[in-house]
Amino acid sequence: MTVQVPEPILGQIVEVIKGRETGQYAIIVGLLNERFVLLADGDKRKFDQPKRKNLQHIRFTGEMAMEVFESIQETGRVTNSKLRFCLNRFESQQNPDHASVKGECTNGER
Repeated sequence: MTVQVPEPILGQIVEVIKGRETGQYAIIVGLLNERFVLLADGDKRKFDQPKRKNLQHIRFTGEMAMEVFESIQETGRVTNSKLRFCLNRFESQQNPDHASVKGECTNGER
């Protein structure tokens, strides 16, 4: 049985559904072949050391980080801060109630 997987594109935001980083979001920064992609988040997985991930172990969110796509197309690389910025913006759009403000204590402690 073969599972149809959407076509991966540079700059796509995906959710990891298998492995150590389950539940975390990352951005596709490289395409290896029809089965594997390279993921980075700018924090734990930097652009210089991306994670090789099987397409069956990620879920496509349908969102694109156009800044990342354009940067990779123009220069062949992207800054880790741009990756973090795009993922933070995406996550704040997903959970607007839980968007944290710098300096705000969310658990009531100091």
